[in-house]
Amino acid sequence: MYFKKFPQIVYDSNGTGKFKDVTNLLRRVAVRSQVKENATLFDTYDVIEGDTPESLAHKLYGDASRHWIILLMNNIIDRYHDWPMAGNQFLEYINDKYQNADGTSNVDGVHHYELAQSSGDTKTKIEVYADSALYVGDTDFYATATTITNMEYEEAEQDRKRKILLLDTSYVNQFETEFTNLMRESLI
Repeated sequence: MYFKKFPQIVYDSNGTGKFKDVTNLLRRVAVRSQVKENATLFDTYDVIEGDTPESLAHKLYGDASRHWIILLMNNIIDRYHDWPMAGNQFLEYINDKYQNADGTSNVDGVHHYELAQSSGDTKTKIEVYADSALYVGDTDFYATATTITNMEYEEAEQDRKRKILLLDTSYVNQFETEFTNLMRESLI
């Protein structure tokens, strides 16, 4: 359903002078930030183990083929890396990603450090990496910084990916119409 809304272009894929109509996969449309900030259009949702874009689209919109709406609303380009992983998939991923040269796991190794910063009512944490020239040899820095392990970093990334926006069902048809119109209007 998603790619049916993409325009066709004439393209010579082999350079032989034989042109074909193909779907223009390079066409992109994004949801405006003002739209995403309108709380009446969306519900926030925490993805749970087993949820897929298709299962959520089926539950919410009554049609699994509308999964592309969920992906588009959340700027998910690669559903295999931008969507939260299942528990066993996550463990396999981090064990593979943080493997030492000798094959042992380094999931408990230092990923980075965090420093708490505040100004007035604003509080934030700043990521600082161990090889930062600013802090090399600075023992005071390490005494005040919080160590974040590879596992903690990756778990926080998964938690961030779990928080998604779901378009209110009453706006789905209007959204699809607008998407189709924008795909037709685009120059490329």
